[in-house]
Amino acid sequence: MHDNNIVLIGMPGAGKTTVGMLLSKTLEMPFIDTDNIIREREGSSLQDILNEKGLKAFMEIEEAAVMSLDTTNHVIATGGSVVYSRNAMHHLKSRGKIIYLQLNYRNLDKRIKNMSTRGIARNESQTLLDIYKERVPLYKKYADITIHCAGKHKSRIVEEIIKKLS
Repeated sequence: MHDNNIVLIGMPGAGKTTVGMLLSKTLEMPFIDTDNIIREREGSSLQDILNEKGLKAFMEIEEAAVMSLDTTNHVIATGGSVVYSRNAMHHLKSRGKIIYLQLNYRNLDKRIKNMSTRGIARNESQTLLDIYKERVPLYKKYADITIHCAGKHKSRIVEEIIKKLS
């Protein structure tokens, strides 16, 4: 069906990994989670990397992980902060379709209970709302397709993605 990648972007808690895994099964395409690549390379959790190396280093590690992807026909779930890297986003866009899993702030706020331990790339002083306001314009800028996810089961989201891609 696809000779290129399907790349999921969006806020932490939007369901990129969950939807990505189901999408990969449905389309019989391999699944990659860039956060897992970072964890494996660093031998550490995202939160530990942020705590020990800082935000700037984390962003460099994330960009390097994404730039190292040389795949076709994969479903790729990205970290929520990947949109801060123009290089990473151009790399992903050149190899696939970018799908923005859009979830409004109220829903995200309900889903994310562990802001301080979840490994969310941010400055200490930034709240979830600050990050949301900062990232949403970037998600919209890079998205080829936007899927509104509020109140929808993951299987319905997957159906919508497949419909919009075909």
